[in-house]
Amino acid sequence: MATSACQGLLLMALVAAVLSTASGTLQYDFYSYSCPKAEEAIRNATVKIISEDRTMGAALVRLFFHDCFVKGCDASILLDQSNSNPQPEKLAIPLRGYDAVNTIKAAVEAVCPNVVSCADILAYAARDSAMVTGGFTFAMPGGRRDGLGSDLSDIPANIPSPSMNVQDLATRFGAKGLSTLDLVALSGAHSFGQTHCSFVTPRLYPTLDKAMDRAFGDALQKVCPRRGGGGTVLDNNRVTDPNALSNQYYKNVIARQVMFTSDQTLMSDAGTAKMVQDNADDPVGWMARFAGAMVKMGGIEVLTGDQGEIRSFCGARNNAS
Repeated sequence: MATSACQGLLLMALVAAVLSTASGTLQYDFYSYSCPKAEEAIRNATVKIISEDRTMGAALVRLFFHDCFVKGCDASILLDQSNSNPQPEKLAIPLRGYDAVNTIKAAVEAVCPNVVSCADILAYAARDSAMVTGGFTFAMPGGRRDGLGSDLSDIPANIPSPSMNVQDLATRFGAKGLSTLDLVALSGAHSFGQTHCSFVTPRLYPTLDKAMDRAFGDALQKVCPRRGGGGTVLDNNRVTDPNALSNQYYKNVIARQVMFTSDQTLMSDAGTAKMVQDNADDPVGWMARFAGAMVKMGGIEVLTGDQGEIRSFCGARNNAS
């Protein structure tokens, strides 16, 4: 117990240092006066959702990532198709968690209506997902406002592809103000969550990717046939608990037992390979780096002040058709 407490204190100290470099437009404890129970309501709803379906932790973290990388952290990923948003982002990629976010939003609205943005709900829910599934927590600043538009055509130039090499990944992250250290730390989210065979089969056929462990690849070929199995759902982590956020991902990368080219490519560069090894060896250090990168990501191109709006429902703009 004493060791665990010390690790928690170390993590929070390291993350506190990162907070001072986060977007100056966001504030820690942002809702302390306008809605003092906001973060508690979000945390309680998130904990309940994940307790009922353990796969939802990864889904909420992934929604946050996709939101921030396209148009900034403005909840654009949540907007439904409408006359004002005929081709929203959510039509492009089959993500999970939209109903969960609506449930969290309803819990917050019951405490203080029209105060907490959907963009902040995504940020806090992702933070709390790490707490539930990874056993660590960190401070997340708030003050984001919700955007007024969503366009799936913005996705290709912004979201990293699972087929990218390390140089392209670094460029894509760098365009968002994130370092290679952040890239490697955030990749640890592939320690949990799910994917479809269609994203993996390019490494399996016509021949097995030489960078993949042979036994691991043979097992994947059995569940992902060359034809007709693209929609089969796989756990990202097929080695240990697939619903736990941990540094197991880095051990899997070293063992060449990961799904995507974008995972294994981290070992192709001396700098990122060293980071992978460091994160594999030091779980508490990885937690701090992951937390810091999540906070930095949460500051990408945010709307604040009078920009955007506070949506009453996360799937639709206020007063929009």
